[in-house]
Amino acid sequence: MLSNVEKELKNFAKYVVTKARINLRGSDKNSSGKLAKSLNSDVKVSKNSFQLAFMMEDYGVFQDKGVRGKSSSAKAPNSPFKFGSGTGKKGGLSEGINKWVKRKRFQFRDKKSGRFLSYDSTAFLISRSIYHKGIAPSLFFTKPFEKAFKGLNKDLVEAYKLDVEALMKNSINNK
Repeated sequence: MLSNVEKELKNFAKYVVTKARINLRGSDKNSSGKLAKSLNSDVKVSKNSFQLAFMMEDYGVFQDKGVRGKSSSAKAPNSPFKFGSGTGKKGGLSEGINKWVKRKRFQFRDKKSGRFLSYDSTAFLISRSIYHKGIAPSLFFTKPFEKAFKGLNKDLVEAYKLDVEALMKNSINNK
């Protein structure tokens, strides 16, 4: 039906997902690789419409757009998200940081004794800091999406034109 439009949308989606994965691998936002693996797209074309959806782990949106802190929004002043708003999952940040600290085998030292703090204590200190200061936006997804979107309009118009021409030829030949 709209095979050229579908092909163009799939190329657009593939470009965005590929570049977003590259951006993640080049940053410190892809510790376990789970976020990059979760990036995906879905294109649906029907007789009268088409849909394009991008999927990723829930926390990917926060990594991309950033999160304003409870005390300061300096790291992500334009983010639609804020810690302490009461809309997020309780303990979600602490849980994620705890897993990260253990996976990286990362521990702070006690200033007085020089001993390593427990993973839980280290995770608590990091979580508290992130909660108050926020998360800076990485734009790992937004940048490739916006770059590809600039050229999408003319590509889609051309693809639609080709589909309409094929439909006209097909309907003329069937008479």
